[in-house]
Amino acid sequence: MDQDASAAPRTVAVDTLTELGLSTYAARTFVALVELGEGTAQDVSEVADVPRTRVYDAATELRDRGLVDVRQSKPKRFWPVSAATGARHFERYYRHRVERLTEALDAVEPVDRADEQRGVWTVTGRETVTERVLELLDEAEEEIVFMTVESLLTDDVVDRLAAASDRGVSIRVSGLSASVETVLGERVSGIDTFDSIWVGSDTPAGRLLMVDQRRALVSVLVEGEGDRPSEPRDETAIWGAGETNSLVVVLRAIFTWQLDGTRD
Repeated sequence: MDQDASAAPRTVAVDTLTELGLSTYAARTFVALVELGEGTAQDVSEVADVPRTRVYDAATELRDRGLVDVRQSKPKRFWPVSAATGARHFERYYRHRVERLTEALDAVEPVDRADEQRGVWTVTGRETVTERVLELLDEAEEEIVFMTVESLLTDDVVDRLAAASDRGVSIRVSGLSASVETVLGERVSGIDTFDSIWVGSDTPAGRLLMVDQRRALVSVLVEGEGDRPSEPRDETAIWGAGETNSLVVVLRAIFTWQLDGTRD
């Protein structure tokens, strides 16, 4: 087996554990113990880049986290929890902290958050744009009008459209391939489709979204910059909220023209 390939999972595990808050020595010690099953400080030092004397400090850190048990023998032996148990530990650890953060942010957020915004806001990056789209879909109460290219129609977006439909929101979509429209027809009840204004256009269209005629988002696909790969293409969006918001007014006019059949 290629040595670099066999070392890759260990490196990924150590890097991820340090990102989750363990010290480097603790991360290396835990991964070594998972690999060994159990062992002494000397055993760990022989398979991991951790000085034997530092294994004890690392083991204490891991014990305090509930990731390692210690047998008080001579020499001490260390037993790690299973990989699945370790993963669940971090999941619970960070879920609790995310919940605390959410509660704290809710407490400091204005009670009446402004529904009307001046100007438009910029969102950069495909994942970030998708998060904003999902947030807008979740806020829909009456109507969603959505145009998108196939590559941006993720399962999460489809699931949120389905959830909106289930709570009685009217949904109209466009810009989709026949195969994707078939999938949407199967997963989203009561969905309507209409002809896209992008047909025959050379613009790098991404998504157009209007929610309840009060919130709007427009995105385009752009070439990657710096160390970002050009494929798949990145995405940049602008969005705004409020019945008199400039972006909302323009997009509402476009969709009214499109959906009401007023085009010659």
